[in-house]
Amino acid sequence: MKFQLKRRLFQLGLASVALATAFPSMAQQKEVEVALIAPMTGPWARSGDLMYKGAKMAVEDINAAGGIKALGGAKMKLVVVDAGDKVETARNAAERMLSQNPNLTGATGSWLSSFTLAITEVTERAELPMLTLSFSGQITSRGFKYIFQTSPTADAMSAGGAPALVNLGRATGKQVTKVAIVSDNTAAPMGFTKPMREGDLLTKLKLTNVYDEIYTPPLSDASGMVQKLRSNRPDILFLVLTPLSDYKIFIDKMNEMGLGKGRLPAVGNNGTLGSPELLNMIGKDKLEGLMNISANWAGKGQEKLIADFQKRTGEPWMAQDPISTYGDMWVFAEAMEMAKSADRVKVAEAIRKMDLKGGAAQFYPGGRLKFDATGRNVHAQLVISQWQNGVPVVVYPTDMAVSKPVWPNN
Repeated sequence: MKFQLKRRLFQLGLASVALATAFPSMAQQKEVEVALIAPMTGPWARSGDLMYKGAKMAVEDINAAGGIKALGGAKMKLVVVDAGDKVETARNAAERMLSQNPNLTGATGSWLSSFTLAITEVTERAELPMLTLSFSGQITSRGFKYIFQTSPTADAMSAGGAPALVNLGRATGKQVTKVAIVSDNTAAPMGFTKPMREGDLLTKLKLTNVYDEIYTPPLSDASGMVQKLRSNRPDILFLVLTPLSDYKIFIDKMNEMGLGKGRLPAVGNNGTLGSPELLNMIGKDKLEGLMNISANWAGKGQEKLIADFQKRTGEPWMAQDPISTYGDMWVFAEAMEMAKSADRVKVAEAIRKMDLKGGAAQFYPGGRLKFDATGRNVHAQLVISQWQNGVPVVVYPTDMAVSKPVWPNN
């Protein structure tokens, strides 16, 4: 009798395994892991912190809404990995992320393009889908299958943003014929400035490059560069830096030497120039009128999300970095619903098939999301923000704008 009972229980166990295998939805998954890998220490730590706050809030919202319903309400777990402050450190962090978290479904982050280039070499080998805001066109030019770039590439932002800003100046009656370019030598700034330095973009805009400088961050002193700007007298400056501290040093020096507060209109290209920390470090008067071309920014139509973010994080606004990682978590959630699986290869395939209007796509400019064969978002749009009265507000595109752009008084 005991033998027959044990045999029956064994058969029932086998039947349960068979059913769970045949019908995966019956094998309810309690938790799915998605990683954020970004600089949490070093000169770019503030950007990493903002990315974390966006991702964390999204995970909380996804779980509060019932988790991944196709997986029986499985909760999403955020795994946070510090990419550090060097390319090699970032690569090692990616290796560690995968070895310590073998069940990862996907990852987002990196921020610095040079970090993303190194990290995705590791994630590609592991067939781990990676969403990134990083701008460099090199990221999606290597034939990789598991990298998805939500942002416009740096050269696309330059090609689209520079004419918009120059035309703005000319529309106000300003003489805009001479340009200066100052950038660090990391991947995204070099990509953004390449069409101006090597292509025919400036020629098309009837601009002359009167001063051009490339340096290796971090910056210790900007006196020499600002003095050359004073001597060459450009009408607009493209100031494309990555560390927060470098922007502080440069903007402080511009104000000290009489080029601040709109005397020389300046334009950046990343989330750093709109960081709340910059306001604390420099003050609103010195920032007034500065413009920034970025890949994302919370604007018109996202007032509820912005207010919720402010309340839950204590941040004064929702800039490029947190809204992007917020959206990325929802993309992964939607991909798992489509795939009915947390298997990383199946989730990557679902992302490739996405053609979203609304849903997770509402957290990206234009509200559309579709990736081409290289992993680029074919609907990616740039956003231009401007410091006005101590707040970086969206001024372009018009459907996202909460204020009109103002050409600085010089």
